[in-house]
Amino acid sequence: QLQLVESGGGLVQPGKSLRLSCVASRFMQDHYAIGWFRQAPGKEREGVTCISSADGSTYYADSVKGRFTISRDNAKNTFYLQMNSLKPEDTAVYYCAAAQWVRVCQFPEGMDYWGKGTLVTVSS
Repeated sequence: QLQLVESGGGLVQPGKSLRLSCVASRFMQDHYAIGWFRQAPGKEREGVTCISSADGSTYYADSVKGRFTISRDNAKNTFYLQMNSLKPEDTAVYYCAAAQWVRVCQFPEGMDYWGKGTLVTVSS
């Protein structure tokens, strides 16, 4: 069973940056899709960014394009979410997730493995 653990959340001022990390309990081959999702209070969980297992293509939600970047370090079994120019509307619990052989990776229902989440609060 693959386990994922997020870290790096916290309170940050608008306009600042934050980097989230997700450590996997074992190596994930390239056929694993990986992604970051978030859930704000009273809202449904939504896809923020992910990397498809089909062709390695990357998805970004319109609301984060140009500000957020997903990356992975296979040597460390870790993937990251770099968040720049943070806005109050980015406040949410952020989850990392993974699944095997997923071509369209931005929908929560398509992911099989989840971390427990880390809270990001953007406020002055």
